[in-house]
Amino acid sequence: MQTINDAQKPWQSQPKLKLKVQNQPLRIIALGDSLVYGYGDPVFGGWVEQLRRQWMSPDSKGHVLYNLGIRGDTVTKVQGRLEHEFNFRGELRNRYPDLIILSVGVNDSPRLLHKDGKNVTNYNDFILQMDMLLAQAKLLANVLFIGMIPVDESKMPFLKCFYFNHRDQFSYKEVTKSLCQKHNIPYLDTFDMWISRGENWWRSRLSSDGLHPNEKGYGSLLEDVLNWQHMTHLV
Repeated sequence: MQTINDAQKPWQSQPKLKLKVQNQPLRIIALGDSLVYGYGDPVFGGWVEQLRRQWMSPDSKGHVLYNLGIRGDTVTKVQGRLEHEFNFRGELRNRYPDLIILSVGVNDSPRLLHKDGKNVTNYNDFILQMDMLLAQAKLLANVLFIGMIPVDESKMPFLKCFYFNHRDQFSYKEVTKSLCQKHNIPYLDTFDMWISRGENWWRSRLSSDGLHPNEKGYGSLLEDVLNWQHMTHLV
């Protein structure tokens, strides 16, 4: 298996997003799991909510951002609601959204009941389902993908049955990144970015459950997103 240190840096070999920012504000949907929803941040509501509020300012570009994150969602569940969510979020002047932001996969990776149990979603099934999700999304609009963040393995199991771990996280995010490259979808590798900053750094940004970011973590995630080359022109 490729090690984290050998992994391709998140800023290398990234496809370019062809999205023309017009005078009219863009309609954007953020679709995924609790990382999109913002669970763990009772103060600011997560990175998507903070970005939504920034774009509500009269001095901003006024993009409209819909938070469509659902806690516990897997890639199959996101795929199942993608087209429906997309078709009802265009507003009056734009019949359909201009951009889809995806962030999903971590809930497919944990092992059930014990550390050596089966993954929630079989790895090979995950590849097929993620490939289908990305292909479907790309047919609808421009797409960006935000990766997962490392969990605190010492706090597992989550809800007494889900054993999240770095090894499986790495495997699932690596194949997701590879599939994004296949579909020419920019991928922000937040897992590698956070790991590279040191254990004390990323642990301090997790909630007590060891899985979800706290308000400080979501602030850092928002900063990572806003500093990404594929987002800077939107801000």
